[in-house]
Amino acid sequence: MAAYLLRRLLQAVITVFVVITLAFGLGRLTGSPAATLLPETASQADVAALNAKLGFDKPLLTQYLDYLGGVITGDFGDSYRQDGTSSMTIVLQRLPASLQLGTAGFLLGVALALFAVLAVHLSGFWSLRGVLLGVGAGRLAVPDFLFGLLLVLVFSVTLGWLPSLAGANPLSIVMPAVTIATAQFVVYARLLDNSLTTESSQDYVRTAYARGERRSTVIVREILPNALLPVLTVSGINFGTLLGGLVIVETVFAWPGLGQLMLGSVFSRDFPVVQSGLIVIAAIFVLVNLAVDLLYGFVDPRARVR
Repeated sequence: MAAYLLRRLLQAVITVFVVITLAFGLGRLTGSPAATLLPETASQADVAALNAKLGFDKPLLTQYLDYLGGVITGDFGDSYRQDGTSSMTIVLQRLPASLQLGTAGFLLGVALALFAVLAVHLSGFWSLRGVLLGVGAGRLAVPDFLFGLLLVLVFSVTLGWLPSLAGANPLSIVMPAVTIATAQFVVYARLLDNSLTTESSQDYVRTAYARGERRSTVIVREILPNALLPVLTVSGINFGTLLGGLVIVETVFAWPGLGQLMLGSVFSRDFPVVQSGLIVIAAIFVLVNLAVDLLYGFVDPRARVR
C-alpha cells in the first residue's frame, strides 16, 4: 500500500508541475499586458517602464524560474488589476462559492442517476430504462446556458418560485445546481446501468439467488457495491473537471464563483489571477482523484498492483 500511495503522490506532483508550466506559457502567448493596463494616451516609455516593473523585460527562462520560485515559496504574484492584492487571495475568496455549487450539482446528479437506475433494476420495468436514458440524452443535447435560461423563464419569471440570480436567498442555488446535475445525469446513469447489468451475470450473484435471497437484497447488497466502482472512478474525474467548467452556469445565474473570476481575468489579461486559478483547479483535481484512487485501492485491492 505504501508503494501504491507513493506512486500516486508522485503522479500528483508531476501533474501540478505541468499545469504550472502550462499556466505560465499560456499567459505569455498573448504578450505583455502593459498596453492594456495603461490608458491609450500612455507613451512607449510608460509601457516599457511597466513591462520592467512586471518583469516582462527579462528573458523568458528567467521569468519562468522567477515564477516557479515564487510558487514554491507561496508567492503567486499580485493582481495587475487590484494592485497590492495577492492573486491567490482573490482566487481563494471566490473558491468557496464554486465548491458549493459544484458539489451540490455533482451530488444531485449522482443521486438522480442512482435513484433512476435502481428504480429500473428493482422494478424490472426495462422499458423505463429507455425513457430515462432518452430524456437524459435529450438534456445533454441542450447547451447549459440555454437550459439555465429556460429554468429562469419558467421557475423565476413565469411561476416566481425561485430567484433567478445568486444572493442571500438559499434557494438561489437550486436552478444552477439542477442545470449541472441534469447535464451529469445521463453519464452516471449509463455507466451505472451497464455496470449493474454486467455484474448481474457474475457467479456470486447466481450464488446469492441460490441461497434464496430476495431480488432487492441481491441488487442492493451484493451487486450495487461492485457496480459503483467504475462510477467512483469517473465521478472523481468529472468533479475535478466540473470546477473548471462552471463558467457558463455561473455567468447565466450571476454566481460569484471562480469561473466568473477566471473569465473576467482572461479578458482583462490579469495573468497572475488566471495562473493562480489554474493552479487551484489543478490542485483540487489532483486531490480529488488521489482520494478516489486511494479509496478505490482500499475497496478493490487489485487496483493497488497497477
